[in-house]
Parts: sequence; C-alpha cells; structure tokens
Amino acid sequence: MISVRLQRAHTIACGALVLLVMLCIAWETLLAPLRPGGSWMVLKALPLFLPLRGVLRKDNYTMQWTSMLIWIYFTEGSVRAYSDTVSISVLCAWLEILLSLTYFAAILVYLRPLKQAAKAHKRTNE
Repeated sequence: MISVRLQRAHTIACGALVLLVMLCIAWETLLAPLRPGGSWMVLKALPLFLPLRGVLRKDNYTMQWTSMLIWIYFTEGSVRAYSDTVSISVLCAWLEILLSLTYFAAILVYLRPLKQAAKAHKRTNE
C-alpha cells in the first residue's frame, strides 16, 4: 500500500509535469514566442509529453529517467531567465525553473523509499 506522503509526492510531480508541458506550449505559441505567430520551439514540450502517461501510471522506470530529463528544462529556464529581454519571457523562464525543481524534488520523495525497499529485497534474496 502506498503511503499518503508518496501519493502526495506523486500528485505534485504529475501536476508539475502537466503544468510544465502547458507552460512550454503557451510560452512558445502565445505568451512570448521567439517569432511573431509562434515558433518551432513549441516542440520542446514533446520530450515532456512522451513520458507523461508513464508518470501518471506510476511507472518507476519512467520517473527515474525523467528525473534526469527535467534538468534540460531547468537549464533552459536558467539561461533564458538571465538572457531574455522580454519580461513575460523572463517570467516564463522562472516558472520553468520552479516547475522543474518541483518535479525533481517530488520524484525524489516518491522514488527514494521504493528504491530502498528494492535494495533491501535484493539483499535478502542474495
């Protein structure tokens, strides 16, 4: 049975991932696209959209590799927060940083006890 803490961490991770996908799409199509009318940068949401089903279904393997993927979005947000000149784009960059860190922290909270239990189970079976 999954604890309330793990369920809450999973819910926060799912929410952060969904919000990050929505932010990436809105940022590059409506809020502050690099070119008027939108740009191909909207495709940056695709690598986040692909693992969404696995994260929602609590697939541990998917959550593990997305915890590394999320750092790409953190990096992009950091670069654009300090280099963009349009204030709405800077705000979107800071939101991207916040959502990336939220996702990473929530995934760590969710996966840590599961990884510890798997290691303990492996040790007892050796």
